[in-house]
Amino acid sequence: MQTTSYKIYVVEDDENIREIVVYALKSAGYQAYGYETGEEFLKAINEGLPALVLLDIMLPHNDGLAILSKLRGMSRTKKLPVIMLTAKDSEYDKVKGLDMGADDYVTKPFGVMELIARVNAVLRRGADETINEKIEANGITIDHKRREVRVDEKVISLTFKEYELLYYLMLNIGLALSRDKIMETVWGYDFEGETRTVDVHIKTLRQKLGVAGKAIKTVRNVGYSLGD
Repeated sequence: MQTTSYKIYVVEDDENIREIVVYALKSAGYQAYGYETGEEFLKAINEGLPALVLLDIMLPHNDGLAILSKLRGMSRTKKLPVIMLTAKDSEYDKVKGLDMGADDYVTKPFGVMELIARVNAVLRRGADETINEKIEANGITIDHKRREVRVDEKVISLTFKEYELLYYLMLNIGLALSRDKIMETVWGYDFEGETRTVDVHIKTLRQKLGVAGKAIKTVRNVGYSLGD
């Protein structure tokens, strides 16, 4: 993958970590720029958008989740890829960040090679995404242009990752998709031990879809499928 045209912003208040990450990204062929505070970062994106943001949760003044919420609330940054960086490792914090719209989540301390792999995966997924404007199946309708889901004409409110998961299942009606494949496609990586995240999101997705949620089938020893 050609990387030289990709600009990445690193928002991290720890100077040592920030410099290491920026150096590693530049060594991998990216244009990388570091910011100590959320205020500096928000000023920078007003002047121009990067291809991806590495965003620390524990920042002074504006924490990373508050900044992520601002990004997802603005039309020009709604789909800007964001990978969260944090020392927090509880499942609650991880799922919260993903559900707020983060594309991935890396826990400190992390290996440079793993971080670069995550960056590559998120950028590749964005570049290769196939846009299907409207999909209908099993009483569920997705308007991908509006990112809107309806069941029997009722709009269903989904989190960012719940929507991505449902969209992927709808694109592959009737196919048995493994947890690893779902993780790789929807979250951008397939590291061992992460697939419980899929199960958590499938459970909440079924609940929100109501009767239509029964269309999401568990495929024993494999993963999940939608429809017959």
